[in-house]
Amino acid sequence: MRVSFPFSAIVGQDDMKRALLIAAVDARIGGVMVFGDRGTGKSTAVRALAALLPSISATDAGYQDGTPRKGKVPVPFVDLPLGATEDRVVGALDLERALGAGVKAFEPGLLARANGGFLYIDEVNLLEDHIVDLLLDVAASGENVVEREGLSVRHPARFVLIGSGNPEEGELRPQLLDRFGLSVEVRTPQELAQRVEILKRCDAFEREPDAFGAVWARHERRTLKTIARGRAALADVELPEAVLIFASRLCIAVGADGLRGELTLMRAARALAALDGAAVVTQQHIATVAPMALRHRLRRNVLDETGSTVRIERALEELAA
Repeated sequence: MRVSFPFSAIVGQDDMKRALLIAAVDARIGGVMVFGDRGTGKSTAVRALAALLPSISATDAGYQDGTPRKGKVPVPFVDLPLGATEDRVVGALDLERALGAGVKAFEPGLLARANGGFLYIDEVNLLEDHIVDLLLDVAASGENVVEREGLSVRHPARFVLIGSGNPEEGELRPQLLDRFGLSVEVRTPQELAQRVEILKRCDAFEREPDAFGAVWARHERRTLKTIARGRAALADVELPEAVLIFASRLCIAVGADGLRGELTLMRAARALAALDGAAVVTQQHIATVAPMALRHRLRRNVLDETGSTVRIERALEELAA
């Protein structure tokens, strides 16, 4: 079995790691979109988080052939290739059984296999729009419905959708990007010490992955406990009205379209507070998650050439004044 790079051993990329942890605590966030340079640890971080999480009941996990399973299984991690057809994604008629036995049977797709885990799409901005739209619909509803060739099938499809891409290769349509819960930007580290540390850790992992994993096992257990504590405390975290007013004022100040941004901002701030072990959401929690919850929901202002993140930070400063 291939050993995954430890999540705790990833150097830097704090925003990406924080967004993934928030999504792990509250799947209702709506997934994470990661834009950035190639080779910055995007897929490594998602795989590492999936490998870190505790095994789940087989009845709650994805399945290969529709056969019920018992016991515990690892959290599913499913890669969706760019060339995947709609039938491959949602599932279709099992032609082998139909032709061989004359039985109409459902052949599960990638959405079924991802249930209870993560569905990862690299270069999501190059995926066909109708497939992305379909994925976001299912991710939001938690259920996949297939009606074709005389089949009518419903099955749970609750997963955390993670998309990554390089903006230089094309942008995701704003209508689709808006439906991702969080959006983070990752860049190639520019600090010499950080780059050298990345090289050291990658080399150590490639040489002796088991030994490297053992060195980071204590840190991984600590991260896992943080996630478990966050999940358990999430429902009890208080969200004062004053903080909600602050969040709404921020969304108005930056001109965020619709209320999806505010809802995501609220959920992400609560999840972050739960991760921090806080009983009450504060304005600081809102400020921390605001860029990742709102940056992809802002209209471009032809009179303001500053980036979305700068506009959000400027609005936060004005509201705090």
